[in-house]
Amino acid sequence: MFSFFRKKTPAAPPTADHPPASAVDKAEQQPLDSTPPPAEASGTAAAAESAPAARQGWLDRLNAGLRRTGSGIATVFTGTRIDEDLYEELEAALLMADTGVKATEHLLKDLRQRVKDAKATDPAAVKGLLAEAIADLLAPLQKPLVIGEHKPTVIMVAGVNGAGKTTSIGKLTRHMAHEGASVLLAAADTFRAAAREQLAVWADRNTVEIITQQGGDPAAVSFDAVTAGKARGKDVVLVDTAGRLPTQLHLMEELRKIKRVVQKADASGPHEVLLVIDGNTGQNALTQVKAFDDALSLTGLVITKLDGTAKGGVICAIAMERPVPVYFIGVGEKLEDLETFDAREFAQALLS
Repeated sequence: MFSFFRKKTPAAPPTADHPPASAVDKAEQQPLDSTPPPAEASGTAAAAESAPAARQGWLDRLNAGLRRTGSGIATVFTGTRIDEDLYEELEAALLMADTGVKATEHLLKDLRQRVKDAKATDPAAVKGLLAEAIADLLAPLQKPLVIGEHKPTVIMVAGVNGAGKTTSIGKLTRHMAHEGASVLLAAADTFRAAAREQLAVWADRNTVEIITQQGGDPAAVSFDAVTAGKARGKDVVLVDTAGRLPTQLHLMEELRKIKRVVQKADASGPHEVLLVIDGNTGQNALTQVKAFDDALSLTGLVITKLDGTAKGGVICAIAMERPVPVYFIGVGEKLEDLETFDAREFAQALLS
């Protein structure tokens, strides 16, 4: 079965007893289901058979989701000649898809060389060569999220309001729990009541525990969550931080404070710092990546809402100018509409 992450077994087993942290209000906790028993052989075989079908279903949704971005690029190759007009039209199409100037120049130079090497004479063949060029450009962004090197793996999640940050955390929680990882959520977006309530709904749906304080300090909530996660032997602690714009310098400083406080609770943490960005925002998404990376040293990205945008080419701009790994991409609101990023799948879907 294709996983959202790769889970590693820690070198040393957890201690037998995991007492609850005193800082947590038990009334606000949600019960955590125990890890389900291994499936019978027949069930395992059925799951193995369904995995390719599930991935194909994802590819179909990805193709449909990227249609708005890819349609303008694909139409360039409907002609009968490979000439300068084709390259000029392609340049305009890539820029319209928010691929960015640097990435567009790189792709065009790379494509010209590929066309020359392949001695291509058919525009349709050039389309395939462009897909290969895009896949190679994006390949460094393809990286799995590893769970298990640290116990717990502390994942801090940031993003501007409206990017789908809390929803993405809920989806990741669902898939991690489904794979057998025990997850603890930290509602560190304490200034927006709706964020806490939304995260609590996801905790209830996924039957995982949540640490939350009404009006509490975000850093304090994060500290309590990491401490509780260590005490209870959780595999993952997911910290939902407040949404903010990178221009809000005082709030960006609060994010740095959360990171520092997490390190006090776990000197090796946070082990992952993820940024959720909205694919609809195009080049502004690249600006966000640069700002949050400068402030927090990002380890990965989650790119959402690619199904509603004609600006999905921004991933190429990110690869060219700030190559932070893309762990997940989303093309809808359903649980199955968030999946691991695969560079070749994305490139092919973009030009399908």
